[in-house]
Amino acid sequence: MKRTNARKPALRRMAGYGLSLLLAMGLLSGCAGGQTADNDPEKPEAAKGDVTLVIGAYSVVKDVFAELLPKFQQEWKDRTGQTVVFQESYEASGTQARSIIGGFEADVAVLAMDGDLRRIRDAGLITHDWTAGPYKGNITTSIAVIGTREGNPRGIKGWEDLMKPGVRVLYPNPQTSGGAQWDINAIYGAGLKESERQTGSKDAEFAKGYLERVHANIESLDKSGRASMAAFEYGVGDAIVTYENELIARINKGVPYDIVIPDDTILIENPAAVVDRNVDKHGTREVAEAFLEFLRSEETQLYLAENGFRPVEPVAAEKVKNDYTTPPGLFDIGYLGGWDEVKKNLYSKRGVWYQVLAGL
Repeated sequence: MKRTNARKPALRRMAGYGLSLLLAMGLLSGCAGGQTADNDPEKPEAAKGDVTLVIGAYSVVKDVFAELLPKFQQEWKDRTGQTVVFQESYEASGTQARSIIGGFEADVAVLAMDGDLRRIRDAGLITHDWTAGPYKGNITTSIAVIGTREGNPRGIKGWEDLMKPGVRVLYPNPQTSGGAQWDINAIYGAGLKESERQTGSKDAEFAKGYLERVHANIESLDKSGRASMAAFEYGVGDAIVTYENELIARINKGVPYDIVIPDDTILIENPAAVVDRNVDKHGTREVAEAFLEFLRSEETQLYLAENGFRPVEPVAAEKVKNDYTTPPGLFDIGYLGGWDEVKKNLYSKRGVWYQVLAGL
């Protein structure tokens, strides 16, 4: 399946808040709590009565958070009279998880995959079951797709076209990027789907070979999905395996890419959770939980949809359902056995991915 035109932003709710939003944005920057360098967040001094909320997020949400954080800041001010001062960090999901485990005191973790939150949990920092919350703890979904140059000059229609001689492919490094793990899960899972069609059952060796044939054409492995997209924009590669929302966001900004949706691909689920140890230490649980509620609200979900993310909130999802394609062979992480099985089978020291990388 091919998608050449992303949904143009029809609504600009975030731009309609007039003077109050401008004031909120002024507060965000003026209180030294504005958007920071990706890996070197500032440490603002909150004024008396203010609250500092520390966000540790995966790199893909950086642009939408630039709009959403001032909106939440104004809502919280209206509700409580308190000004939220944000401290932000954006990194590849795996890198962000390691940073939080290593001492970065994020109140809220917004990451690319459940596995990275589990690592934070296993380190003793998250003590609740975020999957028991709304929408299994997710704030958005997406699917793994293929991006091509305008007009799709290589005639790519699916994963097998990425295996052809001379086709240069990009996806990031799964050792650092949660997005890369989704990409690899999608290709490996598509191999399992194809083996089922051919033999009637899942064939792990066939799926490994399927992944090997794509990986043989990899041009570079960047540290994050955002870094991989930057390389593609600089002209590296013929095709990129990435989140659908990443490509839609670029197309909506006038970058002329085509989106190819493979018949068999994975549903990407992006979770967020309060980091219990840190919010209890900082006294920020109430505002942190309110921030997650804000991210899952209908209005915020519609804004996220305008930027290419698939909503998890049912009303928003229903309103935009015709703007998204559901491929016939769409599968979720459960098709691969769940994250525990994927971690063991694909990403352990002797797992499929490392065998592919080593040419074994």
